[in-house]
Amino acid sequence: MKRILTVQDLTCLGKCALTVALPVISAMGVEASVLPTALLSVHTAFDDFTFQDLSEEINPIVDHWKREGFSFDAIYTGYLGSFAQLRLVSSLIDDFRKEETLVFIDPVMGDHGSLYAGLDPDFAGQAAALCAKAHVISPNLTEACLLLGRPYVGDDYSEADIHAILRDLSALGTKHVILTGIHFEEGLLGAVCYDGEQDRFFSHFHPKREERFHGTGDLFASICVGALTRGLSLERAMTLALDVTFQSIECSLSDPERRWYSVNFEEAIPFLVRRLELDTTATP
Repeated sequence: MKRILTVQDLTCLGKCALTVALPVISAMGVEASVLPTALLSVHTAFDDFTFQDLSEEINPIVDHWKREGFSFDAIYTGYLGSFAQLRLVSSLIDDFRKEETLVFIDPVMGDHGSLYAGLDPDFAGQAAALCAKAHVISPNLTEACLLLGRPYVGDDYSEADIHAILRDLSALGTKHVILTGIHFEEGLLGAVCYDGEQDRFFSHFHPKREERFHGTGDLFASICVGALTRGLSLERAMTLALDVTFQSIECSLSDPERRWYSVNFEEAIPFLVRRLELDTTATP
């Protein structure tokens, strides 16, 4: 069985970060090992949440893993809340990375044109250096602009603009870039990917829903890295991740008791498992 190490925060209630990554990756038939970077009572859309930084625990955990001789088929990072955590994760990648190890970085640090509260304005520059170690990164448009050190483009962009941003992100050092939350036509929303090895772009879209759900980015990234670890191509992994995320949103919208702070990804897990089985048995 393949093993993914996912490094991100543990939010006790709210269905994001590790509480999404762990069940989703496990459902995909991959062992999920976790390294919590922080412990939160709820995610940051709530007021007065509790927060415990776990940075001091990372090195002792990593040192123990090295003594035990553990290895990972993929390393997947999500939200990292400080310069110290960026440095710790960079060292972790160096310690555990082998030639065949997939490194997938979701540079979670902003949305809607703004850096998340609590992050230093210089954070994006060091995050870009970490992204250079990845095979795949999956920023949203805000995070892409932050990584490149340029103003946020908002909704005023063309397909050519997005392709240029993807090429510039790839120039940071990563071979493959998935840009999420993109639309080229009214009423559609999805993602665009650049395969730097083949110099090729591809995209996938679904009908846009006006409601906003938290945790969809974490869901998308977790499915994508799980699919890549299972051997799917980058295009199939991205398409699967978008399809399951959309299905989760549809499940939430049909639930009269849906919770505003999360998406009903649990109801979409059977769909995920069926699609993954079809995709892994299909010819490339």
